[in-house]
Amino acid sequence: MSEHVRVLLTEEEVDDRIQSIGDQINKDYAGKEVHLICVLKGGSFFMCELAKRITVPVSLDFMAVSSYGSATKSSGVIKIVKDLDETLKGKHVIVVEDIVDSGRTLSYLLEMLKERGPASLRLCTLLDKPDRRVVDINVDYTGFQIPDEFVVGYGLDYAQRYRNLPFIGVVEFDD
Repeated sequence: MSEHVRVLLTEEEVDDRIQSIGDQINKDYAGKEVHLICVLKGGSFFMCELAKRITVPVSLDFMAVSSYGSATKSSGVIKIVKDLDETLKGKHVIVVEDIVDSGRTLSYLLEMLKERGPASLRLCTLLDKPDRRVVDINVDYTGFQIPDEFVVGYGLDYAQRYRNLPFIGVVEFDD
């Protein structure tokens, strides 16, 4: 079976929306410093582009997590594979994700980060699949709400491929 990628969101649409999110963060954090936390691997492309558009002082950190459970369903209980390098105490933190779907793992992660004492904690995602949500989770900054399709590009992958696409595409399988 082979596959092809259909464009869902063009490079220009993604770029314009990231600029809009950056502009909103600049307003919301005027006079403050913001600390971005990227959830690896997929979020790295989005966070780097977003950080370029933030004009208030910004610092970056990275986390890698893995979910326990079967391959098709996350239990929401996570194992920290790579923890943060810096403390969150007193910082204005924005967790940056590539996509929010069920919300299980992210809900658990946000609760864990709250315990580390940030001054504020918000969530920013490039893509949101609300149709897949099983846990109520508040997303403060959303790039795009998308249908429940398998998407790639801008850090999202299929079998470690397509992360480098400058647009968001849907993987379609050929018979």
